[in-house]
Parts: sequence; structure tokens; C-alpha cells
Amino acid sequence: MKKDEKYEKEILVSHEEDEWRSVRNVAEQKIQYSKYAKDTMLKKKRINIELSEKDLTNLKAKSLEEGIPYQSLVSSVIHKFLSGKLVENNPSL
Repeated sequence: MKKDEKYEKEILVSHEEDEWRSVRNVAEQKIQYSKYAKDTMLKKKRINIELSEKDLTNLKAKSLEEGIPYQSLVSSVIHKFLSGKLVENNPSL
């Protein structure tokens, strides 16, 4: 069973067991939680990593090709990887 399917099943069981309760002021709640989500996603944190000199040189060269700062390229690659949008380019397939 996939992780998403397991999560959906847990939600369904929880609903069927009448564990869900209505909230007051739904419109206000939606606005508040939308703000929480937006604020969470917009926060950026600084990290430090060590790269080999060769990798850093190649990273900077690639960022010049892409026309973006190398830090933005690293951030984009990490985001794509974590969201499942980064796919391996395997010429043998």
C-alpha cells in the first residue's frame, strides 16, 4: 500500500468512527490556516553545505547556462527532488 493510500485510509476510518467535528467560523478558519500555510512556505532558512571545489565550479557553470544564481539553482534542484519532480536522466532506458 502506498503512503498516500495509507493516509487516505486512516482519514476514512477516522471519519467513519465519527471522530470529526465541525468547527465554528469555517470561513475565518480557512483564512487563518491559509495564512499559516503561506507563511510556512515563504520562510526561507539558510543552510551551509560543503562541496568539492570541482562540484562548486561545475555548479556555477551550470547556473550561468541556466541564467540564475547558483544558490537559486541548488534550491530549485532540492525542491524538485523533494516534490518528486526531479527525474533521473538514464540514457540506458
